[in-house]
Amino acid sequence: MVRTVSFLIGATLCMTAGCLAQATARTLTPHDLVTLDRLSDPHLSPDGKTVVYDVRSTDYTANKGVHAIWMACLSCETSREWRLAASDGGATSPRFSPDGRYVYFLSARAGGNQLWRTDVSAAHAGGAPVQVTHLPLDIGSYRITPDGHAVVLSLAVFPDCPTPACTKQRLDARAANRASGVVYDHLFVRHWDEYADGTRHQLWLLRLNTDGVAGDAQPLMRGFDGDSPGKPFGGDEDFAISPDSRTLVFSARQAGHTEPWSTNFDLYQVSLDGDGARQDLTPANKAEDTAPLFSPDGRTLAYKAMRRPGFEADRFAIMLRDVATGATHELAPGWDRSADTMRWSSDGRRIYVTADDTGVHALFAVDAQTGAVMQLTKDGHVSEMDVAGGTVVYARDSLAGPAQLSIDPTAPKQITHANTDRLAGVTLAPYEPFSFTGWNGETVHGYVMQAMDSQPGRKYPVAFLIHGGPQGSFGDSWSYRWNPQTYAAAGYAAVFVDFHGSTGYGQAFTDAISGHWGDRPLADLQAGWAAALARYPYLDASRACALGASYGGYMIYWDGRRVEHAVALPGGS
Repeated sequence: MVRTVSFLIGATLCMTAGCLAQATARTLTPHDLVTLDRLSDPHLSPDGKTVVYDVRSTDYTANKGVHAIWMACLSCETSREWRLAASDGGATSPRFSPDGRYVYFLSARAGGNQLWRTDVSAAHAGGAPVQVTHLPLDIGSYRITPDGHAVVLSLAVFPDCPTPACTKQRLDARAANRASGVVYDHLFVRHWDEYADGTRHQLWLLRLNTDGVAGDAQPLMRGFDGDSPGKPFGGDEDFAISPDSRTLVFSARQAGHTEPWSTNFDLYQVSLDGDGARQDLTPANKAEDTAPLFSPDGRTLAYKAMRRPGFEADRFAIMLRDVATGATHELAPGWDRSADTMRWSSDGRRIYVTADDTGVHALFAVDAQTGAVMQLTKDGHVSEMDVAGGTVVYARDSLAGPAQLSIDPTAPKQITHANTDRLAGVTLAPYEPFSFTGWNGETVHGYVMQAMDSQPGRKYPVAFLIHGGPQGSFGDSWSYRWNPQTYAAAGYAAVFVDFHGSTGYGQAFTDAISGHWGDRPLADLQAGWAAALARYPYLDASRACALGASYGGYMIYWDGRRVEHAVALPGGS
């Protein structure tokens, strides 16, 4: 289905000359793309009637992002959304307190990234927020215990340090040392975008007093040589607190000298009563176990698990563990998709999960007893979601526009309207999925996007976009890096193919690239290019370029001879 999307303010048809001039369609510009607000991290109040979320705006002059907390009413007859006054000074990671009275958040307004809270009843009126923690180190991520009496948070510390102050003293001494040489006796030396400095992301417990202010930090991973949350992208999804607030389960990998090539993350259980005992819940699985999630009644622990040690692109299965007996089984073993974000339903009868599926990233509901799977969204990219009080809220973007929040995926109702002003009058290019026969005679899928203002009978230059990973997908989603709409706005049509190795088509399709980094994807790209040219007469094969980064950059060196120009970039996918 071809879709053309226009962003216009208001629903009233205006016929005056001035109004028509104001509403004249224009194309998306690079300035539009970099200055759009970015909505993320939705979290529901316990009753499911309100949602808080992060909005990252761009201070273009200062060349930086600015975060703020927004709130939306889900039970109001008309849409209501507003910025919390507590956002002044910067605020991220909003979370409701278990009783719904407060919104907690992280802010560096006092010098370091610390935990704050604001009273919900005063949030709209501009009540002053309260600083909850006064730690010498920045907080990475956090969870409030379900009883509201404590917080579990992550800090980058030296594992043998008994207090955060100990780590701060060592870091200060290192900074004051005029000698800058560093000796590494094992890997990692550098991980993603930073050098290893000997610290680890580790979890700490802080009790809250009657005024809601945190006391001393108690280590929950003392002596553990590893990170939780995991580096470089882990967050609060890597640990969970039981509903009775007595137990913590976290995912971590013992580092040692095998860290760079090991995928053996295990789930560890720690009591929050202070005894320090630590139990490995998944020692038998030498691949990754992660994303623990207690059921509402606390009787079942859901988590994700891979099967093959050392293989980072294995299918994530949904596992259920009986908390009392330790008995574990896979839920929906016949569902050939890899689980991403997971949430229990409020009644514990199902698990909501997102997963790549045939060029989209969809939201599914999985019956916790039978494993029956129901797909709830059909197109677009569901990036995040939360569940509370019988409400399901989710962030969805697509090739037709950036993320907005909606509720009830069975009868979607959009509740946010970010970027309405910025995209007023902007017309985005139409696009559609297509499929063809690729390597081994198997069906391969892709998308074609028309150049803006395409005219019948004319041909247009083509940007042939190749995704990185390679175990990823270039589908119906909005990107702030590789966005086909920017090429369409510049007068190019765009073609992009999910070649063998891509995710969302079954694990065998993903596995097909292993040991075949060049030949099988090349066969798909060549067949996809030929199929697109045959099906869409507006594509001009004589004016085409292939573009890609990371694996996409590697691949265009193989495929570049098929098009007029090839551009390979060394950056991430």
